[in-house]
Amino acid sequence: MAAPDFWNNQEKAQEAVGQLKTLRGVLKPLSEAIRAADDLATMVEMADEDAGFAAEVPAELDRLEKLLDDLELKALLNGPLDANNAILTINARDGGTDANDWAEMLLRMYLAWAQEQDYAVELLDRQDNEEAGINSASVAIRGPMAYGYLKGEAGMHRLVRISPFNAEGKRQTSFAAVDVSPEVSDSIEIDLNDEDIREDVFRASGAGGQHVNKTSSAIRLTHLPTGIVVQCQNERSQHKNRATALKMLRSRIARLEEEKREAEQAARYDEMPKTGFGSQIRNYFLHPDQRVKDARTGHLVGNFHSVLDGNIQGFLDAFLRWRVRERN
Repeated sequence: MAAPDFWNNQEKAQEAVGQLKTLRGVLKPLSEAIRAADDLATMVEMADEDAGFAAEVPAELDRLEKLLDDLELKALLNGPLDANNAILTINARDGGTDANDWAEMLLRMYLAWAQEQDYAVELLDRQDNEEAGINSASVAIRGPMAYGYLKGEAGMHRLVRISPFNAEGKRQTSFAAVDVSPEVSDSIEIDLNDEDIREDVFRASGAGGQHVNKTSSAIRLTHLPTGIVVQCQNERSQHKNRATALKMLRSRIARLEEEKREAEQAARYDEMPKTGFGSQIRNYFLHPDQRVKDARTGHLVGNFHSVLDGNIQGFLDAFLRWRVRERN
């Protein structure tokens, strides 16, 4: 990074900066844990002579245990793509307008979590629903181990609440699907042939008025061998939308390849519950009581609004530990 021409290639430079952040994310707490262990050893020795040091030992021990716990979690982020940035896509599913509103609530939840982690966020695509909420949205979340933390979020998220869109005040169940793929750089080879990709061009939808796009700038790409479909309409430029859609497609293909490797590895163990896109992974309740419970790990939070404010790290950590337990 000290080289005078480091910033000449912005993409490679940002990739190097990302690698540095990832390494620091491990080395900094590791160094801190080593120092804390040395301090604790010294404190225990001095406690024999000074009661004041003895009183500080329990608190220092608790701090060291927390540091080791955090390092243990980072050690679980050992997949080949876990250090990558993440592309997260949310689609409204069953539940009508409530599902569209629920999809937007989830989008805000993940953006709040990313902000809390000091991760960078880029909106790649967003399709608003005419009445409320969104039909779908895709965002790139960039930071150390972003994909490793978020990949367990792939699946169906279920909300139960009294519908604000129902005049009779009935309870409504809504579903939104989340998909997470690793963002891959151009330096990583992904087997994509032009003849395997169908491109459709269409006008971007909007809220109406000045937001309606008058040109056909939106791009939809379909990968024929896998059936994967991605689209982007966020930019006014067709060229930029095509480049973003291609990046999203490369990420989805990379995720597919990782799933194949995981399936081969899982075959060595007893059959594991499905955790990928399409399976129900978490239930969010606003009625009859407030709670959020993960269907895989059993992790439970009694404060619905806290979770929707982005406090989901407990769920992410619980998934990492659950995944290891399931394989042992």
